[in-house]
Amino acid sequence: MTRVTSPLLPIVYSREVAAAKSRNAPIVALESTIITHGMPYPKNVEMAKSVEAIIRENGAVPATIAIIEGVLHVGLEGDQLEKLAQLKHVMKVSRADMAFAIAERRSGATTVAATMIAAARANISVFATGGIGGVHRGAEESFDISADLEELAKTPVIVVCAGAKAILDIPKTLEVLETRGVPVVTYDSDVFPAFWSRDSGLKSPLTLESPAAIANFQKVREQLGIDGGMLIANPVPEDDEIPREEMEIYIGRALANAEREEVMGKAVTPFLLDNIFHLTEGRSLATNIALVENNARLAAEIAVAMS
Repeated sequence: MTRVTSPLLPIVYSREVAAAKSRNAPIVALESTIITHGMPYPKNVEMAKSVEAIIRENGAVPATIAIIEGVLHVGLEGDQLEKLAQLKHVMKVSRADMAFAIAERRSGATTVAATMIAAARANISVFATGGIGGVHRGAEESFDISADLEELAKTPVIVVCAGAKAILDIPKTLEVLETRGVPVVTYDSDVFPAFWSRDSGLKSPLTLESPAAIANFQKVREQLGIDGGMLIANPVPEDDEIPREEMEIYIGRALANAEREEVMGKAVTPFLLDNIFHLTEGRSLATNIALVENNARLAAEIAVAMS
């Protein structure tokens, strides 16, 4: 049998990202699920524009990634970003259905896993997000474990986040990351953060205190030929956090609501986030925006240090 090598699927770059690639400027990838599934309009587009502006202010170029009518876009023009923020029933795309969305000419917002795949294809090494997916509470029965963890183990992208989403089983999430050989580094703190909260109650596996140190760590990993990504946990600013003890009350109520309504699969996380938004009277959204902006700032600094 003759093996036929297919050409790589083309990527459409925004004008800004194409120009940055031509001059080897530092670029930071951004996911789009946080726009379509994480926040309501118009807060979502305001957040997206703010995050892109922060990355520019810190010396890098933002590249928001999405699939639009079957075409993989790395970097969105202003009108595309505005349209995406208002789309209804857009697919939430991960590794399993990324190719499906493209093949079927669908529009899809990229999760952490799908954004990592696209970023690696585009030779972008740093990606800023809110929080990663992981092992869901009760996974010993539901087997609900995010594809983000497997992607971190295999795809060479640095992911800057505010830790694992607090709705997850964080100890089990850290165990899986350790098993898969993913370095977990907390920036300038000895404790691992829990998304809305600075302290998950767990000691961080590794700690580094500067973007230059993170860039150097990645350089040594490459010199050793170690595959896969790296997770950088960046605690939410102290003034913006919601303490863990308080968040656990809201999370418990949201989980009970999800169980009562039999929410499953990809619908779980958006359902829980929406419940928590209402239970906290909007405070969780304000914290979410603050942590995403904080992560974008650090990601830009890392990308600049790597360049």
